Amino acid sequence: MDLAFSPEDLAFQQEVRDWIATAYDDDLRRQMAQSKNGYLDKAGQVKWQKKLFERGWVAPDWPVELGGTGFTPSQRYIFNMELALAGTPHPSPMGLKMCAPVIMAFGTDEQKAQHLPPILSSDIWWCQGYSEPGSGSDLASLKMSAVRDGDDYVLNGSKIWTTHAQWADWMFCLVRTSTEGKPQNGISFLLLRMDSPGIQIKSLPTLDGPAEGEQEINQVFFDNVRVPVANRIGEENKGWTYAKYLLEFERGNAYAPGLMNALRKVRKLATLERADDGGALIDDPAFRDKIANLEIAVESLNATELRIFSGRSAGKAVGAVSSMLKCAGSEAQQAITELTLEAVGTYAAPYVQDTWAPTNDGRAGPDYAAPAAPAYFNFRKASIYAGSNEIQRNIMAKLVLGL
Repeated sequence: MDLAFSPEDLAFQQEVRDWIATAYDDDLRRQMAQSKNGYLDKAGQVKWQKKLFERGWVAPDWPVELGGTGFTPSQRYIFNMELALAGTPHPSPMGLKMCAPVIMAFGTDEQKAQHLPPILSSDIWWCQGYSEPGSGSDLASLKMSAVRDGDDYVLNGSKIWTTHAQWADWMFCLVRTSTEGKPQNGISFLLLRMDSPGIQIKSLPTLDGPAEGEQEINQVFFDNVRVPVANRIGEENKGWTYAKYLLEFERGNAYAPGLMNALRKVRKLATLERADDGGALIDDPAFRDKIANLEIAVESLNATELRIFSGRSAGKAVGAVSSMLKCAGSEAQQAITELTLEAVGTYAAPYVQDTWAPTNDGRAGPDYAAPAAPAYFNFRKASIYAGSNEIQRNIMAKLVLGL
């Protein structure tokens, strides 16, 4: 794998930088400076994703004939790296990176025509209906029933930890259509409208103390919700196959570019904050050692991602190796938020609103300190979602190492 950039690659890099300088406006930068997780509220997300769509860059991994960019592997690497280093919002993955690949691979022509264009343009917002109370990492144990009634399925049960369900127009959902045989063999994959009668959404509070517009997760209840059979992806009772395909994309994302930017921010914070001896925190040997160890881990992850995604561009599936990326990336994310919290110190604490003595702005200290604690608490979930890291290690042991 040749990592040297050609003159054409360098020209493309400058093109991306010039576009970001114009498209990533002051309002978006101001919002992102206070983001706890790299995303914005729905209005901000749609604004940014439509800018990418208008430039033709919103779906680098899609086939060109469906709206993809046609980037070479080096261009894809440059593009992702420049967005990450500039600190731009992460495009919402639910439609673009998770549901769309399943529709492309297993959907009918009618489903592709109905759903792919509005996913690409961010005119339709998606959420994921996988986990249930009692069925998280053991996803095959899900119980939400879908009983066939003529041309419809009738759904009863609930989904939990549903990110941004309150914003979603559609959900891609796993349901139980059979109780015969192995649990994996009775699951189907449905697409359903979130305004269907019988759906109720209840927000779930989280430790990161979300500000207005940042509430993330919900529980979604289904009471005799009717979904057309025509909204099923692929065959009945084959949804587990499609779900595993989708999880390769959920777990196999590139982490390194964002981690590099996060470490750069920690270094900057450490030049502003003081160590115990009164000098700059960045000059403290113990703190510098922690940054160095994380930088080594991130550079190693970056090299691994380049190797894997280079193979993917040649037609190779990510497969079970995506579990390795998920473990290494999520644990590095958590370590960086911990280091950020250490750098900010006591100024991180006031993010908790004191109900006995409320203040006008609710925070003390510099602006850069405000997201430190919310980000720390938010990223506790990174080693749990998309299948806990313990489960990922079992997958690697079996399918990668052959143990």
